[in-house]
This record gives sequence, structure tokens and C-alpha cells, in this order.
Amino acid sequence: MHLTRALTSRRIPVARKGTIYLARPLSHAHQSISVVAAVRDILHLGQTAKEIKSMIHQKKLKINGRVVRDYREPLHLFNILEAGKKYRLSILPSGRFFFEETKESTRIAKVIGKKILKGKITQINLHDGTNLLSKENPKIGDSLELDMSNKLLKVIPLEKGRKVFIESGRSIGQTGNVQSLEKSDVQVKLKDRTVTLQGRHLIAL
Repeated sequence: MHLTRALTSRRIPVARKGTIYLARPLSHAHQSISVVAAVRDILHLGQTAKEIKSMIHQKKLKINGRVVRDYREPLHLFNILEAGKKYRLSILPSGRFFFEETKESTRIAKVIGKKILKGKITQINLHDGTNLLSKENPKIGDSLELDMSNKLLKVIPLEKGRKVFIESGRSIGQTGNVQSLEKSDVQVKLKDRTVTLQGRHLIAL
């Protein structure tokens, strides 16, 4: 499916004029960006969808270490796109997505759900749609550091003193440190002020 430019999420920094339609990500259309929009319209590594499809056919594009199969595959916050160089998807204080070059081979993903299976194995659901099985049992709201094969390297708890990234709300795109936690409210110290946010707005780093 496709979306008209006028209906495309404001998080995606593409011109409102141009081709009438943009490819809709296969999932989470308002929280992600399709590969073709990322490579063609933001990184400008190709001029047409045909060129991007050719890059995919030649296995030149990867998301989090996995070869891209469809030009509509979604890229989520903190996902790593490989297109010659590595680019991490982040968000500006304006609320717009942007890519920053990186040499990192790990990524951060937030735990949004989990289920305990037989043998004390935990099925962990992450904010970017990834699911994995682990003997670790992180809390919902914690983050995981994963390598490019989705191997869990470290659990990053949402706790006092922890650096966090604000993924939504009025302070979107900013980082700060947790001052205190009380039930669902988290007090975060930013550069110029202290704000109280719910944990759903934060990603522990």
C-alpha cells in the first residue's frame, strides 16, 4: 500500500510536494519509515523506487544486520540501516526522523511486552517489532542491547541515575537522566529543566 504525501506521518522529513504517493511501511506506519523512503527521500542514495528495488535485489541493504527483502520494510527508532555505510534512525526535538552515521554494531530496543514460557524462558516483545526468547526476565520499560544477530548482550534497566531518551511527548528527541521513579511517573533531569513523564515516553540507554 501507499500513502499520499499529505497523509504521510509528520515524523518523516520528506517534501510535501513531489511524487503523489509514498510507500507505506508494512507495519506501524506512524512510528516507522519504509526502506524506500529512507534510502531515496532522506539519505538520497537513489532517485527512484526502481533503483532502491535493484539495491535490494543485489542485497546491498540491511536492517539490524538482516538483508532487506521488501522496499516497504519498516525502520523503527534506533534501528540500524546498512547502505554502504551504517545509519541509525533517531528523532530530532522537532519530532522528525533523521539518520546519523554510526560505526556501532549493536542497537537499543525497548521492552514493551513479555510472556513466561515453559522452562522459565521469557518471550520478549520489543518496540521495533522484534521478538526474542531469553532466560533473562527484564521488566517492561527496560531496554535491551542487541547485536546484529539479535543476540541479547545486556539488559538496561529503567532506574534512578539512568540516561534516557525521550521518544514522544513535548520533550521528544531530548536526553536526560532519571532523578526518581514513582509508579508510572519518572522524573527526568534535562539540560535546562526537570520534567515528569510516564515511562512509556522513555527509552533507557
